Amino acid sequence: MLPLFISYTYLLLSTAVQIGNAAAGKINIFILAGQSNMSGRGGVVNLTWDGYIPPESSSNPSILRLTANLSWVPAAEPLHRDIDVAKVCGVGPGMSFANSLLRKDSRRFGVVGLVPCAIGGTNISEWVRGGDLYEQMMRRAKAAVHGGGVIQGLLWYQGESDTVSLEDAECYKNRLHRFFVDVRADLHLPLLPVIQVALASGSGSYIDIVREAQLGTKLENLRTVDAKGMSLQDPERLHLTTPAQVSLGKMLSKAFLQTSNPLSS
Repeated sequence: MLPLFISYTYLLLSTAVQIGNAAAGKINIFILAGQSNMSGRGGVVNLTWDGYIPPESSSNPSILRLTANLSWVPAAEPLHRDIDVAKVCGVGPGMSFANSLLRKDSRRFGVVGLVPCAIGGTNISEWVRGGDLYEQMMRRAKAAVHGGGVIQGLLWYQGESDTVSLEDAECYKNRLHRFFVDVRADLHLPLLPVIQVALASGSGSYIDIVREAQLGTKLENLRTVDAKGMSLQDPERLHLTTPAQVSLGKMLSKAFLQTSNPLSS
């Protein structure tokens, strides 16, 4: 029992140090936005999460999460549990992403702060500048940097809901481009690294149009990872499985490392 107690005490003390560092502004912030596959439904079946957290998505004293009440706490899955409150949340890509960065170089990345903002079932038209979701994301992002932290990137996984209507699918590319431009402008970060995910699934028949828009969007410091072919949960075949979310997090990490960002300078 003693070694277990010592390990647990060390984890608590380490986490307290990291939260103190966050308060001092020593934190690298990533915004997680979009809809359900960013929020995370890994392990959720019949409105129940199985509770399984793979090692790649486990808690780490150097990974923090901004809560709904704008407090930094130790990050743990489900990251969006107090954000995407109308749905049952499970494992998403965020923890795998952060752990992957830290495995690459823990000294370089220091403390990683995740800012969950994704809401399941949302269209990109609901993320327009001035809308509730966009403004909430901005409030959370600005609160996260209040103590001097630096926003290092936006992780974006959205579009399943825009496959239902042909009009929405055909408007997706322009709306997506406008969203990325507005986010960078409002955060005063014109070259903010943006890592988006091309759809693995959709709620409607126009998935190919939305995917074409995602893969065809070109901006400096924008990278796209393709989730096509990743494993989907039965029976709805809409949400990524837990193993797929782990793989996606690693893909997002690899893509971020290919951008021009403050951490690489």
